[in-house]
Amino acid sequence: MWNSLSIPSSSLHTWDPNSTYIDEPPYLKDMTMDPLGPRAVKDAYCLLNFGDSIATDHISPAGSILKDIPAEKYLLELGVHPKDVNSYGTCCGNDEVMVRCTFANIHLVNKLLNGEVGPKTIHIPTGEKLSAFDAAMRYKAVGQDTIVLAGAEYRSGNSRDWAAKGPMLLGVKAAIAKSLVRIHRSNLVGMRTLCFKRCQDAETLDLTGHERYPIHLPNDVSEQRPWQVARCYCD
Repeated sequence: MWNSLSIPSSSLHTWDPNSTYIDEPPYLKDMTMDPLGPRAVKDAYCLLNFGDSIATDHISPAGSILKDIPAEKYLLELGVHPKDVNSYGTCCGNDEVMVRCTFANIHLVNKLLNGEVGPKTIHIPTGEKLSAFDAAMRYKAVGQDTIVLAGAEYRSGNSRDWAAKGPMLLGVKAAIAKSLVRIHRSNLVGMRTLCFKRCQDAETLDLTGHERYPIHLPNDVSEQRPWQVARCYCD
């Protein structure tokens, strides 16, 4: 049976555009031999405003893909039968599914929604309540950077790669938190990891998340570790 399978002659993997499980990763597209390097963030909007102890499971949930979230809607639009919509883990090779799962935990509390629980946020320019994915795509469509505000122990819990890759694909350029779990500081893909000054956080600074957030990087940022960048910014 195995010998009868058709095998492509190409030395490169032939991606199946109809696959809902494995998709060509987007990370190396448009990559050049001379990377642009880190850049400042100009007047970013806040995509989500969190309190303390936002874990990797909040950012990239585990278990079955839930109903009425962008990931399920995307799969149904591709013709997947509702009973065949699988779990987050089985779809981790498809970035189109996983980016739609990012910040999709039903237990999230986003301060932009005044305490409402669920995977939603406010698109600041229009005031519309949208899923985190849909709001992020609105910002990306017009070339607008976004950031995430958080309290203490941001990204606690088990290491999960999609908790890093997902926000990057959403266009999040920085996570500004009271503290970040150390093991994850260097795992945030293409993102600035910034901390408030000691004894400060979003609440003490009266930040609501409706502000614009410019982030100016030191000239020697490429030679520093992520947590050193945070100190340069905060100090």
